[in-house]
Formats: sequence, C-alpha cells, structure tokens
Amino acid sequence: MYAILLPLLPLLTALLVAVGDEHSRRTRTQLAAFPIGTAFCGAIVTLYIVATQGPISIRFYDPASSALLTFPIGFYIDRLSAVMMVLISGIGTVIYTYSLGYMYQDPHEHRYLALIGIATFVLLCMVSSANLMMLFLFWQLLSYLLYLLAHNHTHAGTLEGAFRTFTLLRVGDIAFLAGVVLAHTLYGTLEFPDLFSAAAESTAAISLLPGLEVSGVTVVTLLLFIGGMSKSAQLPFHIWLPHYLYAPTPATALLHAGIINAGGFLINRLAPLFGLSSTTLHVAFVVGTLTAILGATMMLAQNDIKKTLGFSTIGQMGYMIMECGLGAFSLAAFHLIAHGLFKATVFLNCGNVIHKARQEPESPHADPREDEKEFSPLTWSTGFITTLLIPLLILLATHGVLRIPLLESQGTVIFLFFIWITSSQAILTLTRLRAIASWKVSSAMLLTLLFIVFVYLFAVESFTAFLYPNPDVVAAYIQAAHLPTWMFEGIVLLATILTVVSWGYLYMRAHGQTLWVPGWVKGLRFRLYVVFLNRLYMDELHQALGRGVMRVVHKIDKRDARWSE
Repeated sequence: MYAILLPLLPLLTALLVAVGDEHSRRTRTQLAAFPIGTAFCGAIVTLYIVATQGPISIRFYDPASSALLTFPIGFYIDRLSAVMMVLISGIGTVIYTYSLGYMYQDPHEHRYLALIGIATFVLLCMVSSANLMMLFLFWQLLSYLLYLLAHNHTHAGTLEGAFRTFTLLRVGDIAFLAGVVLAHTLYGTLEFPDLFSAAAESTAAISLLPGLEVSGVTVVTLLLFIGGMSKSAQLPFHIWLPHYLYAPTPATALLHAGIINAGGFLINRLAPLFGLSSTTLHVAFVVGTLTAILGATMMLAQNDIKKTLGFSTIGQMGYMIMECGLGAFSLAAFHLIAHGLFKATVFLNCGNVIHKARQEPESPHADPREDEKEFSPLTWSTGFITTLLIPLLILLATHGVLRIPLLESQGTVIFLFFIWITSSQAILTLTRLRAIASWKVSSAMLLTLLFIVFVYLFAVESFTAFLYPNPDVVAAYIQAAHLPTWMFEGIVLLATILTVVSWGYLYMRAHGQTLWVPGWVKGLRFRLYVVFLNRLYMDELHQALGRGVMRVVHKIDKRDARWSE
C-alpha cells in the first residue's frame, strides 16, 4: 500500500505551498521541496521492488462492477510505470528546486510552485494507472494544467499560446475518449490485462463505409494514437508547442521532459494492443518520420533559442513515434528517457543564456579566430569510412552475441541507418574537418563512433530485456510493424544516398569548391527556407480554419435565432 503514497507526496508539496499565511510563505516553499524529493527516493525503491518481485497492483474498486466507468481509481506499477515514475519525480524535484530561485519575487510564485507539485502528482498517477479510463482522466487533467502552467496570462502572447494549446489538445482528447468508449464497447473491459487478451481474441470489425470494413482494434488504436499525436506535438498538431514557449523556463522544461512524452508512454503502455494492428503501426511510422524530418528542418530555420529547442523537441518526438511504428517500443521508451533528461537540462540552462544575453548585448560572443585553411584528407576519410562502414561491421560482429535478428528485422536495419546519421552528427559536432592532419583527430572520431554504437546497442538491448523479458513478444512487435518491401528498400536507399552526398558536399566545401546545381534548385532552396522559417504556414492555416469554423457557427446561431422567433 505504500506505493499509493508516491503520487500523493507531490500533492503534499502543493498543499504546503498553497496553504498558509504570507509571512511563512518562503519557509513553506523551501520545505515543500522535501516531499517531492522523497517521492523520487521512493520511486527508486519501487523500481527495485518491481524489478525483483513483480508488478504492484492496487485497486479501490471492483473491476466487474458497473462503477468502472465512473470512478475506477487504482494503481498498476510494472517496470515501465516504475521507470517513468523515477524519471518524472526526479525531473520534478530538480525543476521545483530550480524554480525556487528562478521565480523568486514573482508575485504569483506560490501559485506556480503549487502547480508544479500538482503536475508531478498528475503525471505520476497517469503512468501508474490501473486501467484505460483512469489514464484518460489524468490525461485530461494534464491538458488543463498546461493552460494554467503558462502562468503569465496578462501577457497577450502567453494567453494566446495557452489558449491554442488548450484548443488543439481538445481535438486529441476527443479522439482519445472515442477510442476508450469504442474499446469498452467492443471488448467489455478497460482493465489493461483483460483488455489486451480480449482484443487478441476478438474478430470484431467496424464498417466505415458500405463495403469497407476495418478491424476493430485498428480503429481503437488509431483513435488512441490521435490522442497521443496531439500531446506529443506530431504533425499537424505540432503548432501548439512553439506558442507555449512564453511560459516560464522551468514550466517548459517540465513540459519537454515529461508531459510531451505522454504519447510515447501511451503507445508503450498499450503495446499489446498496438501490436495487433499493423496498419496503426505503419501510420505511426509515417507520421513520426514526417514529424522528425520537418521538425528538425524547421528548427534549423529559427532564430529564437526557445523556439529552436521547441522544434528540436518536435523532431525528437517524431523519432520516438517513428520507433514505435517500427515495433521498437522499448527503444522508444529509452529515447523518451534520454531525451527527457537532456532537454530538461538544456531548457533550465537556456534561461541563464537568455538572462545573460539581455544584460550583455554582444553575448554570445563571436570567435574572432578564422577557420583553419588547411584541409585534412586523413580526417575527412576517417569520418567518411567509419561513419559508413564501422556500424555495419559492429552490428554483424555482435549479431551472435546480442542475438539481434539483423537479416530478419527491418527495424534493426533501419536502426543501423539511424546510427549512421547520429554518428555523423556527433562527429561533425565534436571534430572539425578543416583540422590539421593528425592521427589523434582520426582516433577521436573513431572512438566517438564506437562509443555511440556500443552505448546504443548495449543500453537499448539491456533496456529491452528489462521492459520486455520475453524475446518472443519483442519479435512479434517487430514483425507486426513489418513495412512493405518497396517502402523499406526506398528508406534504406534514400538514407544511404543522403549520407554519402552529405560527406561529398563537405569534401567540396573543404576544398573551396561548390556543386553545380540548376538555377531553379537554388530558387527553390530559398523558397523552402522561407517556408520553414514561417513554420510551414501552419499558424496561418490554423487561424483561417478557426475563422471559417466561427463563421459557420455564427450562421447556424443566427438561423436558429430566426427559427425560434
């Protein structure tokens, strides 16, 4: 029963901050950091217990009762839930402690700190929910909390961003609710184990159009996936995230480290359900891929640090959903945790950068040194060869050790290309191609690549074995996500071409040469830059759609008024 205290401890933090007189407010806000910190320590203990003794299940209701749809409060903490609780409570503790200094002297500091505690409480309850209805209830509360956490509602931009966030999340929440209702209608239960087994045995189909029938589990998972798309800022629901960045930096850190990961957690929580529908997994793969590519591209065209980080998060969430679409649910969870820790740190530090830039107009200072004019063929060749060949050799060499079905698993082959691209980015970030020829530089590039590959392989494999101890289940998920041959081969070919061309382009630039391209391509490049700078004009499309809807509503309202007369 002690497990139910973990979500309540952040709620105690909120109560300590909110209840009391003004004289003792500072003391109470500082003392309130201890309950949320205790929740983090308790989450670590819970993770150990769950890993050694099995899941913890606590229910305050009878699953067979008709009251299931009204107040189904219960907790089910398995390995996935325990890991998420450690992540949420740990980041929540850091963010709350950071906020004590960041929000000092803000007139509404106590309200903001209380909301941090409540948000942590809601997140902990959501990831430990015992059934789909309870998960949906706390999912809804997160949408309301995002509106409140914007904090400075007297600022026009903040209020507009908070309202847009609230409005767009409602669309996803409606789809989520429809999926919950349909799941209960088809399978008669919302309890996770019973829901998964009933869905696996069901052959129910839904007729969308005359002569067109779709599997019931496909419709349910697609509706639930739309809910996850909205919360995790997938295209075309991504437009709420850049406008939400007017919120205080600790709030955006909590958003990017915990709340926006809700879509990835939802798919992992319902992995046995999503694994029954190849169609939904293919849709998730396409949506995630488009979001990753367009999010990263829009990030490169931004000139605001928080918006740059925001679009970076959109791209990373696209990667996470893409991994789910490949059936690599554990890889998505690993990505979720790594990104949450990284992005929370970056957002907390970007507040200091913004503050320093406001005090010093010349910050950040430009490096007066010019790039070295020497070109190192050794450095370039090392980066090219290791990036393209070493990951393949390592994966083949470790095929027998790690038992990765390299030749049978499309997801693993795509993962190989993901390693190629990631290692290329790391090498270009940590080293310089215009460096003096040196075996030290080449060795550093090689060690960087080896580190990335082995961390990815062993961390992901270990994490997969931890979350899904049964390898047959993992293989079934990957098989369910099997892509059409033409799509798979096209992805592999395109990734290869892009990687080779990128290194070739760098080689030409290092020699002071340029590639000949037609004039229309140059014009298209500038037009695309403007399009991505303006975020695909999705904001304007959203506003036009909103105005159109309002005109229709006003016409209907006037018509009803005439009829009533």
